[in-house]
Amino acid sequence: MRFGYGTNGFTNHRLSEAFAVIADLGYDGVALTLDTNHLDPFGPDLARRTTEVAAELGRRNLAVVIETGARYLLDPWRKHSPTLMDDDPEKRLEYLRRAVRVGADLGAEAVSFWAGIGAPERWERLVDRTRQVVDFAAENQVTLGFEPEPGMLVNDIADWRRLYDDLRKPANFGITLDIGHCRCLEDLSVADCVTAVADHLVNVQIDDMRRGVHEHLEFGTGEIDFPPVLAALEANYHGLVSVELPRHSHAAPTIAAQSLDFLRDAAKEAGDRG
Repeated sequence: MRFGYGTNGFTNHRLSEAFAVIADLGYDGVALTLDTNHLDPFGPDLARRTTEVAAELGRRNLAVVIETGARYLLDPWRKHSPTLMDDDPEKRLEYLRRAVRVGADLGAEAVSFWAGIGAPERWERLVDRTRQVVDFAAENQVTLGFEPEPGMLVNDIADWRRLYDDLRKPANFGITLDIGHCRCLEDLSVADCVTAVADHLVNVQIDDMRRGVHEHLEFGTGEIDFPPVLAALEANYHGLVSVELPRHSHAAPTIAAQSLDFLRDAAKEAGDRG
């Protein structure tokens, strides 16, 4: 089991300092959200800065996945806007193209993205725009992880399967599974969700959550029984399992340390149960 930590939980740290803390704590990788202060993909000298980040990751022996959930990178007034569902999605599409290029340059295990909020009748709009990203990523030999997000047009695993089918099952299009989301809204148990998507799983985010409430919680403060989940991941998945606590930057080093201790204990318990 390889554990990572999301840089969206280290927004008060410089990126190199976040890498240092994450590595020194014993994590195996990072889920790097390209954001205003963390390898801004719209800033100058992106190629040079990406090369420097690659060197830093290499020095610290950290694997990487790319996340694209920056809140105000594209619009300083509207969170996450525009999305793929907007009338004019070009800023989002350009963000995703840049994320793919950065992912290729960093050797990222996956580049993760999501749909946005939209009416069901706009499904074909989502398919068309996602296909553009899929094709661009294929040209750059990058694997995509599409994340179902509660409340978005692709809300759950069933919606991801529909999108995958409508895209005609591209080889580079996998699923990003947030473990907390499974508890929040899926009918299957969390461990069974992992097993159900095992053939398509390319990126995992992990956090605690309660049924029906989309709030990322520290481990042990929600409702998830983690040893069975980690056992399912151990049996079905070899990529990074990255802690996703985007609202905890105020205490990032402490929470990252506690999170890794919790996950290691849960993994040991999973082994003992098995």
